[in-house]
Amino acid sequence: MLTRELTITLPRPHPKQDAFIHCGAKRIICRAGRRSGKTVGVSMLAVESFLAGKRVLYAAPTAEQLNRFWVTVIRALDEPIRAKIFKKDETEHTIELPGTEQRIRAKTAWNADSLRGDYAGLLILDEWQLMNEDAWGLVGAPMLLDNNGDAIFIYTPPSLHSRSVTKATDPQHAAKLFKRAAQDTTGRWATFHFTSRDNPHLSGEALDEITGDMTALAYRMEILAEDVDEAPGALWTRAIIEKGRALKAPDMDRVVVGVDPSATSTGDEAGIITEGAHGEDLYTLADDSLQGPPLAWARAAVTAYYRHKADCIVAEANNGGEMVALTIATVDAKVPVRLVHASRGKQTRAEPVSAVYEQGRGHHVGSFPALEDEMCLWIPGDPSPNRMDAKVWASTELMQFGITELVDDPFADW
Repeated sequence: MLTRELTITLPRPHPKQDAFIHCGAKRIICRAGRRSGKTVGVSMLAVESFLAGKRVLYAAPTAEQLNRFWVTVIRALDEPIRAKIFKKDETEHTIELPGTEQRIRAKTAWNADSLRGDYAGLLILDEWQLMNEDAWGLVGAPMLLDNNGDAIFIYTPPSLHSRSVTKATDPQHAAKLFKRAAQDTTGRWATFHFTSRDNPHLSGEALDEITGDMTALAYRMEILAEDVDEAPGALWTRAIIEKGRALKAPDMDRVVVGVDPSATSTGDEAGIITEGAHGEDLYTLADDSLQGPPLAWARAAVTAYYRHKADCIVAEANNGGEMVALTIATVDAKVPVRLVHASRGKQTRAEPVSAVYEQGRGHHVGSFPALEDEMCLWIPGDPSPNRMDAKVWASTELMQFGITELVDDPFADW
């Protein structure tokens, strides 16, 4: 409790913010558009909860995302902080009432382990769609046991581009949680949905200008905050993939590992997809895609090659193929690499693979959420994602064996 009258300065919430701030449910999930005010809204909720005596823990994937929350909180509590009623630690991002458990703490939580070792009466997970699911299931939920605490999840449906940087095993995990919460009839869960246009502080003219440069699908996800798991015009559908799903693979006639390298070690993941053929059917066996430097994905590809007893590794000759062959050779020169010469556009190359699925001959052995996301959200004409590209190369090699060039000596042309 404050010992004297001091000013707490909080922004005035817009109606959508006010609704979830004062909801009162034990579990709240907000699906909101970019710049819709979701982070400022939870900042206000955090301050109000802290002043009510709660221990608040806020987490976001990166320091940059954490900053907006932290700035709003310290501005609101500036006067009691300067009066030394509350103690602020900029290094640890904490504000506390000395001698009590009353505290706000902001942490980065790119992975679940960075959240460990704390507890809270209110846990806020911002940009939830980019976090690994374990940040809640294994770490976050147990933090609330001591105080029977509350939790709030905030997310913007991720576009295909932003999904490439997520730590989630299933890029749809936030959407699935929202759907389950919306079906709750106990009152324990509450769901809120608001768009970027629901923020009255945003310039409508500026928003129109920015969104004019976005694809229709990205606009639906990032501005209108719609959960979209299947794009109109995509070459694959969830239903077709599900229909062909297999629990176990038959003995393969041929197995290959498709590789689509990332341009940089900090950008998109390198696609590494293992495919097998049994008769006229194709089977996706593994997704070992990862983000990292060339040697990291080369080792992963070679490991997949040996694990699945593959015949070769496949890459596109005119998209870093020579580099793939050279890098693979530095890891294991005995692994054969086939370079696929692409003379057609990505859509044309992907369509025959899509047709295999439509004919009921495409199978996923198990579940590959990230790959399936890319397959069902890629619209021909947009830049194609790495996992899907790697799959197309592998499938094409299996379907048209004999038309590609075997690279016995990756160093021959160097």
